Amino acid sequence: MPRLPALSPEEAKTVQKDLGIYTDNMDGTLPNSVLTLARRPNILRAVTDLWYQTIIAPGVVSKDLKWLAAHVVSVSAGCQYCAAHTGENTVISDMPAEKVQAVWEYETSPLFSDAERIVLRIAQSVAQVPNAVTDEDFEELRQHWDDDQVVEIIAAISTFGFFNRWNDTLATELESSPLQFAKDNLSDAGWNVGKHAAD
Repeated sequence: MPRLPALSPEEAKTVQKDLGIYTDNMDGTLPNSVLTLARRPNILRAVTDLWYQTIIAPGVVSKDLKWLAAHVVSVSAGCQYCAAHTGENTVISDMPAEKVQAVWEYETSPLFSDAERIVLRIAQSVAQVPNAVTDEDFEELRQHWDDDQVVEIIAAISTFGFFNRWNDTLATELESSPLQFAKDNLSDAGWNVGKHAAD
């Protein structure tokens, strides 16, 4: 059960329209996290702009890989809400579902390139406290990605530091589409809805 009441979708849509921002999920629905953030429009604007610029806007790293890295950091941080959303959005961004299902075998699976492996290793290490990224990890990252790409990768991963803490702290209720995706694709890896279940 959510720990803080959210605005109604209609109220949040009004805030969204007033701010002139895009906050819909990739499937076209309004995420429950936005319904709560919309209580403070300026915070919603800042967070949405960060999310849009790091993940959605065209960049120098593929959107599906950024979503997959966000998925790994979310699972590693323990946020089931974000794990469901990022897993689903990875597939919506044209990465095969089998790759999301096999993500925890990234070090050895032939589905992943060396360039992808190091991004996912960094994402997994970022979620640790203290941060477990090593100088050796970073050297390997820079063997596959230029400096602009590294900035985009780390920014995408770091953006979910906010979302993981926001949604896990508030026990944001998971919407039906990412819930079904997670049940179908992430349960074998230990995913469960936990505190993000509907009342």
